[in-house]
Amino acid sequence: MQNGTLLAAIDLGSNSFRLEIGRLQAGHIERIEYIKETVRQGNGLDENKMLSPAAMQRGWDCLARFAERLHGFRKQQVRAVATQTLREARNRDDFLQKAQAILGFGIEVISGQEEARLIYQGVSHLLPQSDERRLVVDIGGRSTELIIGQGYTARQMESYRLGSVAWSARYFPKGQFTADAFRTAEIAAKAVLDQALDSFPPSLWSVAYGSSGTVGAVADALAANGWPAGVVTRDGLDWLVERLIKAGSADQLRMDGMKDDRRPVIGGGVSVLRAVFDLFGIQEMIPAQGALRHGALYDLIDRDAGGGDVRERTVRWLSERFSVDAAQAQRVSEVATALFTQVAAGEANERFSQKLAWAARLHEIGTHISHDRSYHHGAYILDNVDASGFSFPELHRMSQLVLGQRGKLRKLEEPLQDELFAKQLLCLRLAVILCHARRMPEHETLKLGYKPGAFRLVTPEGWARRFPQSAWLLGEELLAWQKTNWKFSADIR
Repeated sequence: MQNGTLLAAIDLGSNSFRLEIGRLQAGHIERIEYIKETVRQGNGLDENKMLSPAAMQRGWDCLARFAERLHGFRKQQVRAVATQTLREARNRDDFLQKAQAILGFGIEVISGQEEARLIYQGVSHLLPQSDERRLVVDIGGRSTELIIGQGYTARQMESYRLGSVAWSARYFPKGQFTADAFRTAEIAAKAVLDQALDSFPPSLWSVAYGSSGTVGAVADALAANGWPAGVVTRDGLDWLVERLIKAGSADQLRMDGMKDDRRPVIGGGVSVLRAVFDLFGIQEMIPAQGALRHGALYDLIDRDAGGGDVRERTVRWLSERFSVDAAQAQRVSEVATALFTQVAAGEANERFSQKLAWAARLHEIGTHISHDRSYHHGAYILDNVDASGFSFPELHRMSQLVLGQRGKLRKLEEPLQDELFAKQLLCLRLAVILCHARRMPEHETLKLGYKPGAFRLVTPEGWARRFPQSAWLLGEELLAWQKTNWKFSADIR
């Protein structure tokens, strides 16, 4: 990636949507523009985990404004990520389908672990180089992330389901601030975070940093009212709660340094923050400049750099964790991507070729559980594993490829409606067949063609005589595709 390249990150949070645009310069990103809109999508999630039409419309309207600013950006320059609200929403696909069309770029719904990883990347890149052991706390709208790290490396990460929007709605439903409400909210927050003490003990970190809106809003309010700038202390938090209780409600709150869009969720955010201070014995926390969106920007750089994509490291880790036969995985990957190149050439399909390669390298991941129905086990693992760098849709697509690597195709009737998925799946199934003897097949002479709705495979003369088992398996594969809406024919000579 060249110096001067513009990059953009969109964070679809539960309280706010944020757009960060920066210019790459000598490995660092210089801010060009930052836009934040208070969307409060998390408030639109009902008890059945359904986003309200009004909440979806607020999100679409905001993204339309972001899209105007991103006109002219290429897909490789933009990363949009969505967090807890869309992780929970049962109708998130309804929102995302229109949202992506409006924005003009894909939107990744990321796991809590991936959110934590990106938060730490953002925080660490905007801090001075240091060997200090850091605890990073990010209190978002509906989730709170805790990370222990050193330098640019996150050592321990976890995401918990509590945040400023969720806690405000639950314990301050009418915006009323009372001592009892704060007490109850803090007890409930400690109950959720209690297990975190085992994973993030004070012995493993020396400095606490706070990322994102809640800590920043608290720090700004304290500094504007005479408290030391650039730090949140326990005494300052206690003073702030007293001021909130004295005000009586969010509507009546008037405080220097407190923005209007923060007042409705400050009660919940402060309750969670006080619980964190109590549980971990924190006396002071430093507000960090970096956040999730900055981590997403730096991740774009890593993905462009050779070997820097964290997803590649995750695939290697999963392979080792589940004892995958690395040689066979590599053979299937090479054959599958070689066939895919014949039917899906072009820059736009390079990303799909890479994801096919990752799925191929993990196609036997389920054998670690059982060889019987191993592809079902493999699909389950990929749908449920915390995999750094991957979004939920990416993992699910890979899980569907692993599920469909063999057997009947009717289990994939819906994803097979997508042309690129059909191409990926056929190439993976053919690669598994051709590599059945667990050695590299002579695949270079095979020709796979495609025209709308139809595939055709042609082998060289004498191929069937030399490889009778492969030829028989290909015949079975032709029968499998007859029960789909795709035509697959072969000239097996």
